[in-house]
Amino acid sequence: MTSASSSSTTDKGPSVPFLMKLEALAARGALRLLRQIRPETASNIGGKLCSGIGPLLPVSKVADTNLRLAMPELNKAERKRIIKGVWDNLGRTVGEFPHIASLKEDTSAGPGFEVTGKEHLLAVAKSGGPVLFVSGHIGNWEMLPPGVAKYGAGFASFYRAAANPLVDRMIRDLRDAAMQDPLPLFAKGAKGAKDALRWVATGHRLGMLVDQKMNDGIEARFFSRPAMTAPALAAMALKFRCPVIPGHVQRLGPARLRIVVEPPMTLPDTGNRQNDVAAFTQAINDRLETWIRARPESWLWLHRRWPKELYRASNQYK
Repeated sequence: MTSASSSSTTDKGPSVPFLMKLEALAARGALRLLRQIRPETASNIGGKLCSGIGPLLPVSKVADTNLRLAMPELNKAERKRIIKGVWDNLGRTVGEFPHIASLKEDTSAGPGFEVTGKEHLLAVAKSGGPVLFVSGHIGNWEMLPPGVAKYGAGFASFYRAAANPLVDRMIRDLRDAAMQDPLPLFAKGAKGAKDALRWVATGHRLGMLVDQKMNDGIEARFFSRPAMTAPALAAMALKFRCPVIPGHVQRLGPARLRIVVEPPMTLPDTGNRQNDVAAFTQAINDRLETWIRARPESWLWLHRRWPKELYRASNQYK
């Protein structure tokens, strides 16, 4: 559930720095290599590389602090195992990315995906009108848009563009190929938010990943700690009184994924819009936390989700 700005960039423009061209050339070569091998092999290679290197990187200290803040009952060995799993999942997600378009839905073992709760997708596809999908960076989240689209419930998305416009173009092309019938990709920011609001207001579907910190959001609880959280999805849901479908991806094996679609969430309606937005934002955080607690290694613990003060205190008193 990610998206990008509507403008395209080619690798022929003189404005692209030489180092970015080199980076794009390396990325293109890596993608070509990954495409030439089987999806499960690409997944295994990505998982092996990232789980071997990732835990040694400084950002893994952030993950360790996050786990101590969120799940203090874990001991050091348990946190170490989860962090290695986080990197394994991330590497597999990258390795599988060029193969997303070719993964088939079935119930057998091996590469592919399955969907539980597909009846909820069929229902919203049949009813029409605006729908919001909510998820987080869990499992292989790149499988959500194309998997949902196969049931006639495709959604537009938000996306943070890659710093290198050439690499960004490659990523967007892969996502478009997986969707077959591409939908709008909205850039994060004021303009993208307005465009997305207009998209939903005209009866379309939108998906959002809402598990990252938003400094200018509202305070909600996440793993029993204060966490600044984006209220946009809750505000749109209450404005249009539209279905909000929660879903996430579980990893079953190399390039083997399960999309879990849950029933529409219940929207609060107390008559106090500010309180309702806060309550529904909290309900979304609670749903994300439930998924993450069930499979903590499947979530990206690598970003600072909580206030700076908690990190300072945690690092002083380990």
